[in-house]
Amino acid sequence: MNIENGLFEHMVLQRNQAGVSDGKVTGVCQAAGVVCARVTRGAKIVKGLNWAKVGKAAAGRFAARLQGIPTGGPYRIDLQIQDRAGHVLETVKVADVLVGDVWILAGQSNMEGVGLLHEAQPPSRGVRCFYMTDQWQVAKDPVHTLWCAVDEVHTGPTGPVAGDPNRQWGVGPGVAFGVHMEKFSGIPQGLIACAHGGTSMAQWSPALKDQGGKSLYGAMVRRFNKNGQKVAGMVWYQGCSDASPEAAPIYTQKMKEFVRAVRQDLHHPNLPIVVVQISRVVGWGSAAALWNSIQDQQRRLSESIRNLLVVPAIDLDLVDPIHIAGKDQNRLGRRLAEAMWVLHGQGKKLPPPIVLRKVSVQTNPVSGLADIVVEYENVVGKLQAGGRPAGFEIIGTDAFAPRIFRIDLEKNRAILHAIMSPYDVAAYQLYYGFGLAPYCNITDQADRSLPVFGPLPVGKLRAMTPFTRVISVSAFQPSAGKLHDLGCPPDLAVLKLTPRTFPADFSNLHEEIMAGSQQDAVVYYACRVQCPEPMKLAAWLGYDGPVKLWVDGRPIYHDPNGTNPAQPGKSQTRFAAGAGEHTVLVALATNHRAAWGIFLRFERLDVFQSKIKLGQGNYTMPTISPF
Repeated sequence: MNIENGLFEHMVLQRNQAGVSDGKVTGVCQAAGVVCARVTRGAKIVKGLNWAKVGKAAAGRFAARLQGIPTGGPYRIDLQIQDRAGHVLETVKVADVLVGDVWILAGQSNMEGVGLLHEAQPPSRGVRCFYMTDQWQVAKDPVHTLWCAVDEVHTGPTGPVAGDPNRQWGVGPGVAFGVHMEKFSGIPQGLIACAHGGTSMAQWSPALKDQGGKSLYGAMVRRFNKNGQKVAGMVWYQGCSDASPEAAPIYTQKMKEFVRAVRQDLHHPNLPIVVVQISRVVGWGSAAALWNSIQDQQRRLSESIRNLLVVPAIDLDLVDPIHIAGKDQNRLGRRLAEAMWVLHGQGKKLPPPIVLRKVSVQTNPVSGLADIVVEYENVVGKLQAGGRPAGFEIIGTDAFAPRIFRIDLEKNRAILHAIMSPYDVAAYQLYYGFGLAPYCNITDQADRSLPVFGPLPVGKLRAMTPFTRVISVSAFQPSAGKLHDLGCPPDLAVLKLTPRTFPADFSNLHEEIMAGSQQDAVVYYACRVQCPEPMKLAAWLGYDGPVKLWVDGRPIYHDPNGTNPAQPGKSQTRFAAGAGEHTVLVALATNHRAAWGIFLRFERLDVFQSKIKLGQGNYTMPTISPF
């Protein structure tokens, strides 16, 4: 008897839902008859498996089904072929067999492992690996022995360089994953190593299955069939090689097709799968948007693929520009095990990986600036950071510039303090982990990272004009107190209005006010609003002194108690504007030289969100000019 599939020394047989083995064993033989099995653990024979009939032999082949071996071990399994009289015709024995859970490790180089070997996870005798030689042994890095693989895709002329067996690197997350799964479950663990560095979704295509060991997918399915049993799940780290203009837009589609095929070919329609969200890379030029696209698509895979969880890795250290260091591969392995334990319905102490719940915008009560609140689900304890929290960015269409000056962590929330008005953030995109090589250091108290996300719109999109940096300003007028009785001047010419251009959004007259001879005065700002069609508008006014606002001579807003700070959106006053030109006049009391100036801009209110999302070329806005 010569076993070809399903039973090997040192292997792990997959348990079924009853906690016992149920796998197929096939091979070649010379005799014909009944296949019988005896299973022993030490000197004790396993109940029901004392030369039990488990299969048949005929025409040079035998097939058997090993059922009922309890989890644990190690076991010795003896097979023999008997004739009708009970005479033994052929035998084979297999020693050191365990029963537990078996997992497929697949993907590219960060699953294959490039961490330094002196940082490897110490092995456990209860965690075995089906190495690429098609032999089972105790799992010890490197488990992806490409240089001596059976399958040509790993060593053949069309495959990437396989590597040096005497190298000092080779740590991936697989061994640590297995060790932690053994701790969680208390039973043996098996790993089927299938990853290969630098590989894309196109190279992992299920369409290449018929090529067998000459394709990555075919080699994985062959190795699965070689073991003659189901597996408990798959752990996947891949995506770096798909950060290209051609591959990134279809990554989610390719992952759906891949998972569907894997579940069909591994005969497990609900196979648990844990995916690593790719980490970071240094020195890839201008591919940041594509890299972030892959990360954000991976973040959302669990929304469209059932029984799949995604584990972030953005906070982990690198050993080179793209590969996770050995010590942090061990951290990743633990995170993968925790997520897989949850998928198997056993995660009572830990919830699934952290996911984004919602983003909201608030006005800071002190500064009047935007506080962006990012809220998460599944946080263990509270969010924390080693040092100053980092990793969030607000990105606009202009060149990158920091817009967040402080991050506060409160339980399951990150509060981002930004240098912009709450009403301006909608023009920007929010990221965690922006770019190729961000510094992200926020985890929960179980050492689980926040996921990379973005670009994500923030706040409600608004049809807004720019701030009026070019506006007419009057000479200083006599004080009118808090402007209670101040009416709109019937003739604006008496105000001696002069067009002014201000370098920033704030129309700042601080120097002129401080240099003035009067401690209290009134200054007017005036502009023309041209509407090509009837519009519903709002005047957004920020100020730091008593203020009054007129449109076409009609008062529409008055704050007699205006004071610091001059927040950009302190008031929003609605008014209807017919087609044509309108005059807007603002009076600001200098408030005993405490006032500095105003912010002024306009919002069109009668534009649907769908049009706003398409951009300003799809709707009409008023134009603003000095009076």
